Amino acid sequence: MSTRACLAYCFYLFVTIGLSRLKVQAEIFTALAELEPLLESESILLDSMGAYVRYQENRLNLLKEKYTEYEEEHRTAMNDVTNYLSNPVNAFKIIKRLTSEWNEVEELMTDDVGNKFVRNITSLKENVRFPTEEDLSGAAAALVRLQDTYRLDTNEVAKGKLNGIKYSSDMSVHDCFEIGRQSYISADYDHTEKWMDVALNKLNAETNKTVPKSEILEYLAFSNYMIGNVDRALSLTNELLEIIPDHVRAKGNIPHYEKALREKRETREDSTVEKTSDSNNGVTERSIYEELCRDEMVLPESVKKDLKCFYYFGKRPFSKIAPFKVEQHYLDPDIISFHNILSEKEMEFVKESAKPRFKRATVQDSETGELVVAKYRISKSAWLKDNEHEVIAKISRRVSDMTGLSMETAEELQVVNYGIGGHYEPHFDFARKEEKSAFGGDWGNGNRIATVLFYMSDVAQGGGTVFPELGLSVKPKKGAGVFWFNLFPSGDGNYATRHAACPVLQGSKWVSNKWIHQKGQEFLTPCNLEHQEEGMSRVFPKPVKKGAITR
Repeated sequence: MSTRACLAYCFYLFVTIGLSRLKVQAEIFTALAELEPLLESESILLDSMGAYVRYQENRLNLLKEKYTEYEEEHRTAMNDVTNYLSNPVNAFKIIKRLTSEWNEVEELMTDDVGNKFVRNITSLKENVRFPTEEDLSGAAAALVRLQDTYRLDTNEVAKGKLNGIKYSSDMSVHDCFEIGRQSYISADYDHTEKWMDVALNKLNAETNKTVPKSEILEYLAFSNYMIGNVDRALSLTNELLEIIPDHVRAKGNIPHYEKALREKRETREDSTVEKTSDSNNGVTERSIYEELCRDEMVLPESVKKDLKCFYYFGKRPFSKIAPFKVEQHYLDPDIISFHNILSEKEMEFVKESAKPRFKRATVQDSETGELVVAKYRISKSAWLKDNEHEVIAKISRRVSDMTGLSMETAEELQVVNYGIGGHYEPHFDFARKEEKSAFGGDWGNGNRIATVLFYMSDVAQGGGTVFPELGLSVKPKKGAGVFWFNLFPSGDGNYATRHAACPVLQGSKWVSNKWIHQKGQEFLTPCNLEHQEEGMSRVFPKPVKKGAITR
């Protein structure tokens, strides 16, 4: 086997064996745990690419050697053609060079090992962990969501900065262009304009242009038109026509933009409409949710002054020996944290047990009762049963010790890892009466009386649990468990417990939770609402009165 053939075969084996180690996984963007294997994928591809580059370098070196040899022989021949060709050895050599040797040179020059590499990857797509177009769209949407929630400046994000902290290298022109393009596909013209504008500004400093200026101008012009900046849309389109005079869409858009501009000016001149005031002053659940995520809202002193931290000894023998560390976040309804409730080993075991079972987290359709994926919940989840391992059963017993509630009808331990910008918008844990199909239509265990939410990681920025009705934000604290009752003693849902998970800005957020149902609690909750232990003011919350919110 020739050197060239050996190189090609070794390269083929390297790529085939390397890529066959990888597995496909859809919806990678919905859980950061799913992103980690992508680095292995990239590592293998980089090794493959390196092997390809080395093969091509060896091929070019061989061609250079042949060129030098042939060029020197040819120069010698041209100095005295007759004398050179009269030598039978020389005659043989030139014939050989132009037959077998040049055939080999042609093979080297037309070597399609690169095409073999691409074909090999294509054939292995079913077994390779590659992000999909959905992942690209989801990742772009996540960045846009983070921008909106945390009011991040587009230029700063493009520099790799989140809230003033630089976490990554600068984004390229193509990076910015792609986020703008994905926003355009989603008909989000506001963010299309922002990201295309940054791409255009960056393009001037880019030596090797990764995106044609004309493409950026076309997206930028149309997005400006769609958000009402008709003047700029017209100006950008004219700039585009200077680059490509026969651009069909640009030429077709000019009349529409000019007409829209005339109508806009006429409307401005004739407008006598008075602005009406917003009766809600722009305050919505969404705006409160985002303010809480940005730490722009704090509890009033009238609420904070009564909050305490204390040891809770409970009613179980275990907690008498090792009391729980409790922090109150809110009273009426009671929302508390049990600190250092899970050990490092327990959390790692739960995470590793959940990873192989991860599926896109779902929500229950209020009309059909079916579990469906939703854009407002970006995460992956898995469910672990008590009988699968002593660690899981032990956690359930601990929840019972913490809360004094029976785990007889509690749901399995749900484990969740949030994805890029992972979040879960405001929702209730309990089912409303009109949701007849909740819990699969089986209400035999009653409603979800209480929630225990375990944090299994710290989060550098974002990822808090917020209660918009209360103006409360709880920060993730690794090893802690947040507890609250979802229902009043009457069994009615407490709407003040409506809560949300803020988008993760930086870090990986892992949580697990136990939803505890009504059945089995009848003889564990006292008739009166007062608890004997100081600091645990009530077992069930009284009707809530929303207090003043300080901004």
